[in-house]
Amino acid sequence: MSGDERTEVTIDGERLTLTRPHKVMYPDTGFTKAEVIDYYLTVADHLLPHLADRPVTRIRYPNGTSEMKFYEKNAPKGTPEWVRTENLPTPGSSKGRAFTDFVVVERVATLAWLGNLAALELHTTQWKVEQKEEPRHPDRLVADLDPGEGAGMAECVEVALILRDRLAQDGLTAYPKSSGKKGVHLCCPIAAEQTDGVVSDYARRVAYELSEEYGDLITANMRKIHRTGRVFIDWSQNNAAKTTVAPYSLRNLGSPTVSTPLTWDELQSGMDVAMPPETVVSRLESHGDLWAPLLEPGPRVPED
Repeated sequence: MSGDERTEVTIDGERLTLTRPHKVMYPDTGFTKAEVIDYYLTVADHLLPHLADRPVTRIRYPNGTSEMKFYEKNAPKGTPEWVRTENLPTPGSSKGRAFTDFVVVERVATLAWLGNLAALELHTTQWKVEQKEEPRHPDRLVADLDPGEGAGMAECVEVALILRDRLAQDGLTAYPKSSGKKGVHLCCPIAAEQTDGVVSDYARRVAYELSEEYGDLITANMRKIHRTGRVFIDWSQNNAAKTTVAPYSLRNLGSPTVSTPLTWDELQSGMDVAMPPETVVSRLESHGDLWAPLLEPGPRVPED
């Protein structure tokens, strides 16, 4: 291995060896692994609070976004001892594991280590690892608005506003972010006092209620045949086994984009919400973390 393929650095007091830092991760723009790591270190102060105490699933792209990817829940072989892991039950695991050693990202050095592993996307649960056993009690309610064929961002925005107002009727405050791709995510802070089943049932109930009222625009049915020309409100993200891409996480397009918190005015303005990393960094410097309110507890969701 040539000298320019290994770089020794000290980050957050930990010694790391960065391998092939100049390897291109995003082929359309030549965005490299070193730039991925630099981005994550730059936004760390705002990203880490949203990852704190949550198991993180990583999506890794060893040869960049145009090549093979794989999902990783378990801490990989060779995980440094200073990286926090939590052994948690994972019933129904596709790999047959009863328990999984999840990575918990709480340090800047851990972000750099994950970047070096080409873990471009970081996805989290809606609950925290202090809840070792099921059922889990989420502190966030999430809705993933996914446009079907024939629908786009304009329809997503329309549905986001409808859903925001419906949630407000039950005392919930929704905060939007771009998915970093073609959709929109809404998230509400809630009290971590109800099971994921209760929260998921509520989200499902609201989604189906709106699909009946706005049948030409909204579907709550997971089958893709029902999504043509409509926006799917994915309420299932509230299941304890599901994860959602974290705010400020990179996504996997040909050029780097970020799942970015937005204001409601921005969402309605028609601006391009699939923002590149440099834009997100500038926004954070100017406006701070628009999702900071999600770090505080919210109300309970209504139950039947």
